[in-house]
Amino acid sequence: MVSTDTTQLNRECSSWREQLRSYRNEMSQLRDQLQLMASGEKDKDVLTEVEHYHNQFYIQQINIHDLKQAIKSHDRRLQMEEMRPAGQPSPETLQEHEELHDQYEVLEHTLNELRSEFMHFMAKA
Repeated sequence: MVSTDTTQLNRECSSWREQLRSYRNEMSQLRDQLQLMASGEKDKDVLTEVEHYHNQFYIQQINIHDLKQAIKSHDRRLQMEEMRPAGQPSPETLQEHEELHDQYEVLEHTLNELRSEFMHFMAKA
Protein backbone atom coordinates (compact mmCIF):
# COMPACT_ATOMS: atom_id res chain seq x y z
CA MET A 1 0.00 0.00 0.00
CA VAL A 2 1.45 3.33 -1.06
CA SER A 3 -0.59 5.79 0.96
CA THR A 4 -2.33 6.00 4.31
CA ASP A 5 -4.69 8.67 2.99
CA THR A 6 -8.25 7.52 3.77
CA THR A 7 -9.57 8.78 0.45
CA GLN A 8 -7.03 6.65 -1.40
CA LEU A 9 -7.94 3.62 0.69
CA ASN A 10 -11.63 4.20 -0.10
CA ARG A 11 -10.78 4.37 -3.81
CA GLU A 12 -8.89 1.09 -3.56
CA CYS A 13 -11.90 -0.53 -1.87
CA SER A 14 -14.22 0.77 -4.58
CA SER A 15 -11.89 -0.49 -7.28
CA TRP A 16 -11.65 -3.94 -5.70
CA ARG A 17 -15.43 -4.18 -5.32
CA GLU A 18 -15.99 -3.14 -8.93
CA GLN A 19 -13.51 -5.74 -10.16
CA LEU A 20 -15.12 -8.38 -7.96
CA ARG A 21 -18.51 -7.56 -9.52
CA SER A 22 -16.90 -8.08 -12.91
CA TYR A 23 -15.44 -11.42 -11.80
CA ARG A 24 -18.83 -12.50 -10.43
CA ASN A 25 -20.43 -11.77 -13.81
CA GLU A 26 -17.64 -13.60 -15.60
CA MET A 27 -18.08 -16.69 -13.40
CA SER A 28 -21.80 -16.68 -14.25
CA GLN A 29 -21.03 -16.47 -17.95
CA LEU A 30 -18.51 -19.30 -17.73
CA ARG A 31 -21.04 -21.42 -15.84
CA ASP A 32 -23.59 -20.72 -18.59
CA GLN A 33 -21.06 -21.78 -21.24
CA LEU A 34 -20.40 -24.95 -19.28
CA GLN A 35 -24.10 -25.79 -19.09
CA LEU A 36 -24.52 -25.28 -22.83
CA MET A 37 -21.54 -27.47 -23.62
CA ALA A 38 -22.65 -30.21 -21.20
CA SER A 39 -26.30 -30.35 -22.23
CA GLY A 40 -25.89 -33.29 -24.61
CA GLU A 41 -22.69 -34.77 -23.22
CA LYS A 42 -22.60 -38.49 -22.45
CA ASP A 43 -18.89 -39.14 -21.84
CA LYS A 44 -18.42 -39.93 -18.13
CA ASP A 45 -14.94 -38.34 -17.95
CA VAL A 46 -16.21 -35.14 -19.51
CA LEU A 47 -19.19 -35.07 -17.15
CA THR A 48 -16.81 -35.47 -14.20
CA GLU A 49 -14.91 -32.41 -15.43
CA VAL A 50 -18.19 -30.55 -15.95
CA GLU A 51 -19.15 -31.24 -12.34
CA HIS A 52 -15.73 -30.07 -11.17
CA TYR A 53 -16.02 -26.75 -13.01
CA HIS A 54 -19.62 -26.27 -11.97
CA ASN A 55 -18.56 -26.68 -8.33
CA GLN A 56 -15.57 -24.36 -8.78
CA PHE A 57 -17.68 -21.61 -10.31
CA TYR A 58 -20.13 -21.90 -7.43
CA ILE A 59 -17.38 -21.86 -4.78
CA GLN A 60 -15.63 -18.90 -6.39
CA GLN A 61 -18.86 -16.92 -6.57
CA ILE A 62 -19.24 -17.45 -2.81
CA ASN A 63 -15.62 -16.39 -2.27
CA ILE A 64 -16.19 -13.28 -4.40
CA HIS A 65 -19.33 -12.42 -2.43
CA ASP A 66 -17.64 -12.92 0.94
CA LEU A 67 -14.62 -10.81 0.03
CA LYS A 68 -16.81 -8.11 -1.47
CA GLN A 69 -18.80 -7.92 1.77
CA ALA A 70 -15.62 -7.78 3.87
CA ILE A 71 -14.31 -4.94 1.72
CA LYS A 72 -17.62 -3.11 1.97
CA SER A 73 -17.54 -3.40 5.78
CA HIS A 74 -13.92 -2.22 5.83
CA ASP A 75 -14.79 0.73 3.59
CA ARG A 76 -17.50 1.80 6.04
CA ARG A 77 -14.97 1.57 8.87
CA LEU A 78 -12.60 3.79 6.90
CA GLN A 79 -15.35 6.35 6.38
CA MET A 80 -16.14 6.38 10.10
CA GLU A 81 -12.48 6.82 11.01
CA GLU A 82 -12.20 9.68 8.57
CA MET A 83 -14.72 11.58 10.71
CA ARG A 84 -12.60 11.24 13.85
CA PRO A 85 -10.58 14.27 14.95
CA ALA A 86 -7.30 12.81 13.69
CA GLY A 87 -8.93 11.79 10.42
CA GLN A 88 -6.37 9.04 9.88
CA PRO A 89 -7.01 5.30 9.79
CA SER A 90 -5.95 3.38 12.88
CA PRO A 91 -3.03 0.94 12.63
CA GLU A 92 -5.56 -1.91 12.94
CA THR A 93 -7.55 -0.56 10.00
CA LEU A 94 -4.40 -0.21 7.92
CA GLN A 95 -3.48 -3.81 8.79
CA GLU A 96 -6.97 -4.95 7.82
CA HIS A 97 -6.62 -3.08 4.52
CA GLU A 98 -3.37 -4.89 3.78
CA GLU A 99 -4.94 -8.24 4.64
CA LEU A 100 -7.90 -7.55 2.37
CA HIS A 101 -5.51 -6.55 -0.40
CA ASP A 102 -3.67 -9.85 0.03
CA GLN A 103 -6.96 -11.79 -0.02
CA TYR A 104 -8.01 -9.89 -3.14
CA GLU A 105 -4.77 -10.76 -4.93
CA VAL A 106 -5.01 -14.45 -3.97
CA LEU A 107 -8.61 -14.62 -5.17
CA GLU A 108 -7.71 -12.81 -8.38
CA HIS A 109 -4.92 -15.34 -9.01
CA THR A 110 -7.29 -18.24 -8.31
CA LEU A 111 -9.91 -16.86 -10.69
CA ASN A 112 -7.36 -16.32 -13.43
CA GLU A 113 -6.13 -19.90 -13.06
CA LEU A 114 -9.68 -21.24 -13.08
CA ARG A 115 -10.50 -19.26 -16.22
CA SER A 116 -7.38 -20.51 -17.96
CA GLU A 117 -8.00 -24.15 -17.01
CA PHE A 118 -11.63 -23.90 -18.08
CA MET A 119 -10.74 -22.39 -21.46
CA HIS A 120 -8.28 -25.23 -22.00
CA PHE A 121 -11.00 -27.75 -21.08
CA MET A 122 -13.51 -26.11 -23.44
CA ALA A 123 -10.99 -26.10 -26.28
CA LYS A 124 -10.45 -29.85 -26.07
CA ALA A 125 -14.09 -30.79 -25.33
